[in-house]
Amino acid sequence: MRTATAIETFLEMMSAERGAAQNTLESYRRDLEDAAAFSTATGLQLTQADPATIRAYLDDIAGRGFAATSQARRLSALRQFFRFLYTENIRTDDPTSTLDTPRKDRSLPKILSEADVERLLRRAEEETGDAKATSTAHFHAVRLHALLEILYATGLRVSELVSLPVTVARSDNRFLMVRGKGSKDRMVPLSGKAREAMSKYLAARDATPHLSDSLWLFPAISESGFLARQVFARELKGLAARAGLKTSAISPHVLRHAFASHLLQNGADLRAVQQLLGHSDISTTQIYTHVMEERLHRLVTEHHPLAD
Repeated sequence: MRTATAIETFLEMMSAERGAAQNTLESYRRDLEDAAAFSTATGLQLTQADPATIRAYLDDIAGRGFAATSQARRLSALRQFFRFLYTENIRTDDPTSTLDTPRKDRSLPKILSEADVERLLRRAEEETGDAKATSTAHFHAVRLHALLEILYATGLRVSELVSLPVTVARSDNRFLMVRGKGSKDRMVPLSGKAREAMSKYLAARDATPHLSDSLWLFPAISESGFLARQVFARELKGLAARAGLKTSAISPHVLRHAFASHLLQNGADLRAVQQLLGHSDISTTQIYTHVMEERLHRLVTEHHPLAD
């Protein structure tokens, strides 16, 4: 089977059988096509590549400056691709089976302090009450406030947040039913402030004729029909600047980290945070253990009778 055909067949399987999201499929395609180009240059189709070719490819991307995390992601894509070829009897072996995964440096996630998050949310709420704002500016302010309150209250991935269907907001506003990675559903609770912000946003949305009939909670004129992640990120940085915060330290993903870290700092269980974040593996959530270690150290220092 030609490499291009094999890649297409693999992606179809990932979509149909495993429910891979479009962003995931596009990432696989980029990674596999890059590996295929390298393999072809050595005289072999990717479908015919041996362990030495795959190892040389990993050395090549390392030489191009790819981080260990990116190298590991590409090897993961190749592992799944060759496992698929083996399962489908297209190959009789898996050339990635003997390769070690590049070691990843577990960098700590950027987080905001509770005070900084409060400052950001307060500024967003204040801007919804600007009497001098145009109707368009007012709508954008109400939408941004709702996005931030929901994000910080739930820890959703930004892709999950902007693609929420409007039905989840109308059914029971105490909770959101979210479809995450691998088409897995999870229920996340909403805080009182998030419910209030969402209610005000829904009223503004429903009063806007070209938006009220949309299937999406945050509709937009785009290919997907909902607000682009990049637009939300750009609006968030603008708000951060107006709130006097360092814009380079703020993004939707940083707010997701803040949600998790602040829960753990205030006594939440790691397993509960794992479920709320939608992590399939607890090892992914364990990047936040430094927060728990700080909390436990403070607990012992403050309350143990023999502490210094």
